[in-house]
Amino acid sequence: MRHWLIHWLLSAVALLIVANVVPGIQVDGLGSAFIAAIVIGLVSATVGLVLKIMLLPFIIVTLGLVYFLINGLMLKLASALVPGFRVNGIMAATIGAILLTIVDYFLNQLVL
Repeated sequence: MRHWLIHWLLSAVALLIVANVVPGIQVDGLGSAFIAAIVIGLVSATVGLVLKIMLLPFIIVTLGLVYFLINGLMLKLASALVPGFRVNGIMAATIGAILLTIVDYFLNQLVL
């Protein structure tokens, strides 16, 4: 349980870092970042998983480029569900999803 809480905290911090780097992503505060981190995880684990399975042939043909678009769409969907978290445009969502993955990975490597 402690591991999940630390991972949740690191995901929220990663989201705040990405929001400061990518111009089209805005997070109003730490509370919104916490809620957005949960929603991003849930959306990616449900809708994102279904889309990745359905679009697997396109992911293979495009050498993974569609995978990045799906992750961007999941970020955009999460922004529609969480007040205080906004993603403006699919390009910001895609770049934000890529950076969020990278920052989250490095934070987890540092802490866990």
